[in-house]
Amino acid sequence: MSKSRDTFNKRNRQLQKLKQRQDKQLKMEERRENTPKGKKLEDMLAYVDENGNISSTPPDPRKKIVVRSEDISISTPKGNERDSSHTGTVQFFNEEKGFGFITENKFQERIFFHSSQLAVPVKLNDKVAFDTEPGERGPVAVAIRKIELP
Repeated sequence: MSKSRDTFNKRNRQLQKLKQRQDKQLKMEERRENTPKGKKLEDMLAYVDENGNISSTPPDPRKKIVVRSEDISISTPKGNERDSSHTGTVQFFNEEKGFGFITENKFQERIFFHSSQLAVPVKLNDKVAFDTEPGERGPVAVAIRKIELP
């Protein structure tokens, strides 16, 4: 009688492959059992209750709130209007580069301005009136007018 040609390592690899095939077969069967294909539509629906929370039960129709489109107003809330006309003092101005900063009188906020927005030439400590617009790095002064003091 001759010896078997199967070595220990060869048998071990065969057993590992067999185990992997069995594990793969078990996983496939589990996926088939847990698929949502056989579920009813009611089981897959989600509802939003009166507080905006997602739930599996439909909301109570007695708690439904009817909103008329005429009651909806789209506007800026009162008290949030920002006055676009401001006054301030020129604190810094570089004539060569053409920009400067104005310190606003009301909030003591430093606001950037460019010389292209000047109606008349200004100097340091001149009193000015201006409007603001949003810029890349904050508010920007536009339509700058010099205030003549009596």
